[in-house]
Amino acid sequence: MGASCFSVVSLLSNFLRRSATAAGLSSQTVEIDGDTTIHFWGPTAATSKPNLVLIHGFGPPSLWQWRQQISFFAGEFDVYVPDLLFFGDSFTNSTDRSEVFQATCLAKLLEKLQIHRYSVVGTSYGGFVAYLMAATWPEKVEKVVIASSAVNMRRSDNDRLMKKAKVDKIEELMLPTTASGLRTLLDLVLFRRPYMPEFLLNDFLDKLYSENRKEKLELLKELSIGQDEVVTISPLSQETLIVWGEEDQIFLLEKTTELNKLLGEKAKLKVIKKASHCPQLERADQFNNIVNDFFIHGFNMY
Repeated sequence: MGASCFSVVSLLSNFLRRSATAAGLSSQTVEIDGDTTIHFWGPTAATSKPNLVLIHGFGPPSLWQWRQQISFFAGEFDVYVPDLLFFGDSFTNSTDRSEVFQATCLAKLLEKLQIHRYSVVGTSYGGFVAYLMAATWPEKVEKVVIASSAVNMRRSDNDRLMKKAKVDKIEELMLPTTASGLRTLLDLVLFRRPYMPEFLLNDFLDKLYSENRKEKLELLKELSIGQDEVVTISPLSQETLIVWGEEDQIFLLEKTTELNKLLGEKAKLKVIKKASHCPQLERADQFNNIVNDFFIHGFNMY
């Protein structure tokens, strides 16, 4: 029986949507200009609670990457969980594929929603977007969490990763087309990959990795971070928490020493043991508590 007859991924997607709904979020779409539409999960109406934006990484859409954070933070925050362009139902007719454009579109979305102050949490590729939002609009972004995201990535880091994954191009790893390719990716992003039969891997590929493939390839090719060996990022004026899995194989833990210095004196690092590139999934309770303590107490907890 093929994945087209019975889809575990479709069942899981329904579960994720019900979980978000149970946390008080609803699926919404906003046209931010004549070319671009952003889909997100958020409260049906803004409240007096502080605003929190969760920005996903490259891979499945937002709910797959943030489910356990949505249920944890929705009680104390107005949580907004956007799909970046070409993920989920977010789309643009613009030809701009840069992470700067992604950040600009999220800022426009929040402006459309009349949300003028917010904190951001970004993981991996979403961390690049979160950093750019904080650097570009410091008057709007209150606190910053950069998780598993080497904003200080160099071209040689990509070369190392491709060598480890035994691929010739980074898109072969990040946008797999075969079960074996997806297995390789999961081995790198998870501390301990669970057993997944081939039919399930193919189901993931069909439901989560096939849509907007051309545009996602363009996103990877036009990524400005990591294009050369010179790192030009500026310090952030906000309190910034860096969260990393100790066993991260996508962005090695050694990147955090430099990143912590580059982000300035208001940046601090927390490392989660027995986690790789997705600590918000693998060690959700620990991740949530670390981030929540940061939002409540700032760096008084250190």
